[in-house]
Amino acid sequence: MWDWSENQIKIALIRHGATPANKEHRYLGSTDEDLSQEGREALLLAKASGTYPDVDVVFSSPMKRCISTGKLLYPGQIPIVISDWREMAFGDFERKNYQDLKDDPRYQTWIDSNGTLPFPNGESRAQFEKRCRQGFYEMLDQLSDTEPDITVGLLVHGGTIMSIMSHFCGGDYFDYQVPNGAGYLCELHCTPQQTTLKLLRKL
Repeated sequence: MWDWSENQIKIALIRHGATPANKEHRYLGSTDEDLSQEGREALLLAKASGTYPDVDVVFSSPMKRCISTGKLLYPGQIPIVISDWREMAFGDFERKNYQDLKDDPRYQTWIDSNGTLPFPNGESRAQFEKRCRQGFYEMLDQLSDTEPDITVGLLVHGGTIMSIMSHFCGGDYFDYQVPNGAGYLCELHCTPQQTTLKLLRKL
C-alpha cells in the first residue's frame, strides 16, 4: 500500500475543453466527440493566462476530448490512459438535452431521484463513482515508484472530477461541478490507512 505521508504530491484535476455537444447542453457520455474549435481556443487562452500548473506526469481518460485537451495543455507529455475514467454511460439520454427530454417521464423520474437512479439502459451514479475510484487507485499504483514532490495532471470529465473529489476530499457529488477547462488543484495525502485530497485552489 502507498505511504506518501511525507511527500508533497499535487494533483491537478482538469475537465476537458468544450465540445459541440457541450455547447448545446447535451448529455455527452459514450460518444467519442472531439473538442470544438471554440473549445480549443478557450483552453489555449486559459493556458496563456497561467490557469494550469506545470505537471510532471499526465493521466487521462481514453476519450478524444480528454486526450486532445492534454495535447493542448501539456504538449510535451505522453498521457497514461486510465480506462475507468471514461465518462458515464447516459444510455437512452445520450446526446439529448433538456428540450429533447422534458416530456419523457423517465427523465423526470431520474431528476426526482437527484440523479441516483441508473440512466435508462445506462449506468447508475453508484456504478460510475465506483469505477472512477478504481481508476484513481490504478493511478496511485502507477505512481508507486515516483519521486516525491511532483505535480500530476488528470485530464478527465466533469463527472469523474465530481466522483473523485466528493470521495477523497469530502462533500456532496454536486459540490464539485466545474465548467469545461476548469478544475481543482489538490494535495494528495496517502497512508496505508487512508487516502485523501486536500483542496488547494480552483483552476
